[in-house]
Amino acid sequence: MANLANTMNKVKILVVGDSGVGKTSLVHLICHGEVLGNSSWTIGCSVEVRIHEFREGTPSQRPYFVEFWDVGGSGSHRNARHVFYTPVHGIILTHDLTNRKSQVNLHRWLAEVLLREAGGGSGGGAGGGRNRSSLLVEDFDAENFGGFAQVYGLKKVPVFVVGTKLDLMGTYRSYNRSRGSTIAEECSADEINVNTQDPRSLAPGSSNAVKLSRFLDKVIEKQAVLRGEVDREGGGFSSYSSSYSFPPPPSSSSSSSLATSRRAKTSFSSISSPPVMPSSPTSPSSSYLIG
Repeated sequence: MANLANTMNKVKILVVGDSGVGKTSLVHLICHGEVLGNSSWTIGCSVEVRIHEFREGTPSQRPYFVEFWDVGGSGSHRNARHVFYTPVHGIILTHDLTNRKSQVNLHRWLAEVLLREAGGGSGGGAGGGRNRSSLLVEDFDAENFGGFAQVYGLKKVPVFVVGTKLDLMGTYRSYNRSRGSTIAEECSADEINVNTQDPRSLAPGSSNAVKLSRFLDKVIEKQAVLRGEVDREGGGFSSYSSSYSFPPPPSSSSSSSLATSRRAKTSFSSISSPPVMPSSPTSPSSSYLIG
């Protein structure tokens, strides 16, 4: 398995959305295929990894490490969390089906990530003035989203929309359940609704699992084209030789300090060589805290 870790490439996917929508439970379900027993508020960022078979069932099938960066949604850290946004290969926008505002706020989350990423990850700190990106996010107008997406390269970053707490929809009438989210339509993105307390929501072969797999393939394919592993999108692999290493904690700016804490026995900060991966597609996780 150690040799396998040496030959696999990786992609990074940001999981963003308002605080309390269930991002951590969603990532745990995606990576482990089981319900998270005790969920806690994410302070800073938590990272989990799963192995995804790119183009499964075809001659071009390859295993990839997919990193899911679960970014805490607390507003008190909005000026510091930009350190987690660069680079970004894909974005999962997460909202609570019982909270209409969390869905509306997805426009601002997408604007925040893309503007920070386009600006090289720079952002206004707690002790400094607000930069142009911060102002654009705060003044973001959802009605102008189409033009914004074209200017900041939305088409270059695959987007996936997930609605959580499907099991609670029966007690809420906040909006028509049959209606998809506006942002998914604007991004031409796939969208699924899940109950993170039920593993069947992402059971292998289910419609939700197929859509998620298709999104991961899209993220990987775009990066494979950029790295020259495939000649073009949809083409075959031209070469495949790369190394995987777990990401170090992101560097801090003068406006924020980061500390690394362990959420599992294996922490990214303690790995100096490619890890021996378990037999099942589960993964160690790591938390990056913003102080």
